[in-house]
Amino acid sequence: MGSSCDPKGDPISDPNGDPISDRRSLERAAMALSCLPFRRSFYGRLSNEALSSQKLESQPELCWQAQSADSIENDFLWLIWLGVLRREVDGQGITERVRLTPMGRKLLERWPGELPRAGLLTRLFQGIRRRWPRL
Repeated sequence: MGSSCDPKGDPISDPNGDPISDRRSLERAAMALSCLPFRRSFYGRLSNEALSSQKLESQPELCWQAQSADSIENDFLWLIWLGVLRREVDGQGITERVRLTPMGRKLLERWPGELPRAGLLTRLFQGIRRRWPRL
């Protein structure tokens, strides 16, 4: 796969001034968000506070369906890998809680209302991408 740099080595930008690699990352993350069980209200909460998978498990209104803490943690790891979430750090190191990254905030600006839900084919594709992210 080629790089997205001009001959001088500077990132090539799209018409909005965003580097192309950032646009691709945003599109990949947007597709993933539509396949995950979290509602827009979950991401809104992460804008103001950090949440753990155990706390989220006890607040099913933030998800489309009830989830176990382990399942939620797996989704957190995927969102961290995509660059949407990050682990919160306190005085003792990394915690189990997550927060939105700047990329996650930018991504959520697209949807002032509820996130769109993906169809079956998109969910299938995302499941494959999640298991083999380098494909």
